[in-house]
Amino acid sequence: MKNFAMIGAAGYIAPRHMKAIKDTGNNLVAALDKNDSVGIIDSHFPNADFFVEYERFDRHIDLLKRKGTQIDYVAIASPNYLHDSHIRFALRHGAHAICEKPLVLNSHNIDALKVVQDETGKQVYNILQLRLHQSIIDLKSYVAEEVAKNPNKVFDVDLTYLTSRGHWYFTSWKGDDNKSGGIATNIGVHFYDMLGWVFGDLVKNEAHLKQADSNAGYLEFKHAKVRWFLSVNYEHIPEEIKAAGQRTYRSITVDGNEIEFSGGFTDLHTKSYEHILGGGGFGLEEARKSIEIVSSIREQQVVFNSSDIHPFVSKVLG
Repeated sequence: MKNFAMIGAAGYIAPRHMKAIKDTGNNLVAALDKNDSVGIIDSHFPNADFFVEYERFDRHIDLLKRKGTQIDYVAIASPNYLHDSHIRFALRHGAHAICEKPLVLNSHNIDALKVVQDETGKQVYNILQLRLHQSIIDLKSYVAEEVAKNPNKVFDVDLTYLTSRGHWYFTSWKGDDNKSGGIATNIGVHFYDMLGWVFGDLVKNEAHLKQADSNAGYLEFKHAKVRWFLSVNYEHIPEEIKAAGQRTYRSITVDGNEIEFSGGFTDLHTKSYEHILGGGGFGLEEARKSIEIVSSIREQQVVFNSSDIHPFVSKVLG
């Protein structure tokens, strides 16, 4: 049984980490969050110590170590802009770090973390759960087979992800680009990771829409041309999806064929933990490509006259 600590216990994704720790037969020893709405802990680890102040949490982890209780892993589900600091906390306390996406906001942070990783001998793992989704694994195999037959094969891909959020989203840290990195970083980074994993190195990156509630653009990989659209605005969801009472719409088409991946998300965090604890996991370098993509999107000027604009952009611009 491994001992875990957790930073960021009150957020949306935290229960998936708690469940993964429990499902893999391990123990959550202590958790930290400045917000105290963490009753969900009782469903998994009612004996875990909980802190709302970083300083007291830091002292507690140090005292545990001095008394012979070593923290093996720190699960990090804090706001995006704090990931870098919290990863360093884990490594310097002699624990491996398991961090939510995005691992960091800029690629130079990866280089700095590699120095700390080498100094401490502890590893940084990123939750890149789409790499463990069976539909995406099957897609990667299909693409590899097609490329083996035709090394110059380039697929046409449309990625559309609409996940409605209420007014709270823009009041929270997620609505602050300096803290979340914006829409493309906050809700798109694991899709960009998946695209690079499946279709190869990035060739071109254009931004076509950059608004507070929606982003769109064009990514060209070695073996794919990708039009993408992301939104948290309910009004952008297709009418037939609204009529069915749904507030989320996911679609990936490859050469016009829909890739079904709407299901199978429930246990991906547990699979990620199993992968890490079994000697696998996705580290700093695996995260680099997607971080470079989102960093570039944030810095770009919008291109208006492209022939590769996603059709949903018209929902925003009219």
